[in-house]
Amino acid sequence: MTTAETETGVLAGEQRMLIDGELQLTSGGATFDVLHPASEQVAGQASDGTIEDMARAIGAARRAFVTTDWSRDLDFRYHCLTQLAQALERNKERLRRILITEVGCPVAVTGSQIESPIAEVTHWAEHGKNFDYLIDNGVHDTPLGPARRKIHYEPVGVVGAITPWNVPLYLNIAETVPALMAGNTVVLKPAQLTPWSGSEYGRIVADETDIPAGVFNVVTSNANDVGAALSADPRVDMITFTGSTATGRAILAAGAATVKKTLLELGGKSAHIVLDDADFNAALPMAAMMACVMSGQSCILPSRILLPRSRYDEGIEILKTTMENFPVGDPWTPGTMQGPQISETQRQKVLGLIRSGLDAGARLITGGGIPPDLPVGYYTQPTLLADVDPDSLIAQEEIFGPVLTVTGYDTDDDAVAIANNTIYGLSGEVSSADVDRAFAIACRMRTGNVTINGKSHFGIGSPFGGTKQSGLGYRNGDEGYKEYLETKTIGMPE
Repeated sequence: MTTAETETGVLAGEQRMLIDGELQLTSGGATFDVLHPASEQVAGQASDGTIEDMARAIGAARRAFVTTDWSRDLDFRYHCLTQLAQALERNKERLRRILITEVGCPVAVTGSQIESPIAEVTHWAEHGKNFDYLIDNGVHDTPLGPARRKIHYEPVGVVGAITPWNVPLYLNIAETVPALMAGNTVVLKPAQLTPWSGSEYGRIVADETDIPAGVFNVVTSNANDVGAALSADPRVDMITFTGSTATGRAILAAGAATVKKTLLELGGKSAHIVLDDADFNAALPMAAMMACVMSGQSCILPSRILLPRSRYDEGIEILKTTMENFPVGDPWTPGTMQGPQISETQRQKVLGLIRSGLDAGARLITGGGIPPDLPVGYYTQPTLLADVDPDSLIAQEEIFGPVLTVTGYDTDDDAVAIANNTIYGLSGEVSSADVDRAFAIACRMRTGNVTINGKSHFGIGSPFGGTKQSGLGYRNGDEGYKEYLETKTIGMPE
C-alpha cells in the first residue's frame, strides 16, 4: 500500500470487473462516473458492464460449480476464506477511503462497514467448517420395512448477489461469503452508485487469494438491465438481494420462470413504541441519533416514533434538542456523524417526502431542508415532524433520509395497531421500564426483529429477516447459512 493510500481524502477504486478469474474492462472499454456525494465531483470511473459480460460471468460460475472441487472441498474453501479475511484486513484503510468516497459515510462511523464485515468473513469460515452437513435422522418404520434416513445439506449452485449502495462492502460480504463457504459459486452485481466496493473486493479475491477462476465474479454496470439479466438467467440457481421492495418484486417476477430460490431483504418502515413508563432521556436521544448517523440510509431504522399522548410534548422536546445538535458535515472530518445523502436524486426524494408530510398536516419541529452552511454536497438537515397521520405517505413510505416522524397514541393496543399499519415488517423497537410489558408488545408487532430498551436484535449469530413485504428468508445465524444450502433426505437400509 502506498503512502498516498494511507492518507485521508477521496480515492478512486478498481475500475475493472472480475470475470472468470481475470480483472478486465468491458468490451470497448466503456465506463461510467462515480461521484463523491460530499463534493458532488467525479471521483473516478467504473467499468460499464453489459448483458454479454453478465452472461460470461454466469457461464464462468456455472462451469466452476460443475467442473471444480469447490463445492466438495470444505478444507480448501476454509483456506481460501481465511486468506480473504487476512487480505481484507491488509486492505482495510484503502477500502475505508473508497467507502467514504462512494457513500459519503463519515469516517467516525465506518467501523460497522469495514471492521465488522472483515470479522464476518472469519466467522463464516469457522461456521462453515464446523457445520454438520450430514445428519442421521434415525430409523423409521415404513410399509416396506425399516429405513434409515439421513439429511444431507449441499450447495444450491450458482448464486447471484445483487447489493445496494447504503452499506456496500458490508452487504457485498454478507451476501457472498456464506454462499461461498457453503460451496456455491457467485456472481456479484454491486449497486450502480457504489461499484468500487464490489470491484475492489474482486481485485482482492483475484490478487490475494487462491479462490479458483469462475468461483467468484463481479460485474459492475450503470444499466438496470444487467442486474435483471442475472435474475432471469436459467443458469443461476439462487438470487440474494437487499434493496427496495419494488425491486424485490421485479426480481421475484424475473426468477419465476425458473422457480429460483430467492433470498430478499427489502424495505422497512419500522416503528419505535415508547411506552408511558419509559425513560425518555435514555430512549429518545438514541432514537434521534440513529435517524441521522447513516444519513437515515438504513433499512432497519425505526423512523416512526410512537409517543403516549400523556408525555407527547416532553418527547418532542428531547428529540428536537438532539437533532438540532447533531454534527452534520464533511465525512472526512473526525467528529462528524452525519454525512450527505448518496445522490441528489436521493436527497430530492427525501425533501419531497418531507413536503408531502407537511401537506398532509404534519407539524415541522426542526430541519426540513438543506443545511445553509453546507451548500455543496447532497446534505439534508436532520428533520423532525410531529402530529403525523399514520395513514399519510410519509408514515407509509420508506424515506431513507435523516427524518423522524412522531405520532401520538392513547393505549398500548393503539400503539401496536399503528406500528403494524404498514406493508413492511423488517424491524421495530419498544422502550419501557417494565421489560415484561415491552416483551408482550414486541410479540404483537408484525415484524421480523425487535429491539427492547436499546438491546439490539442484530448480530451475526442471530437470524435476521423481514415479514410481510420486507423480505423472504434470513441472513445471519444458522438459519442464514442454511439459506445457501439445499436439504436432501436420503432413505437407506438400516
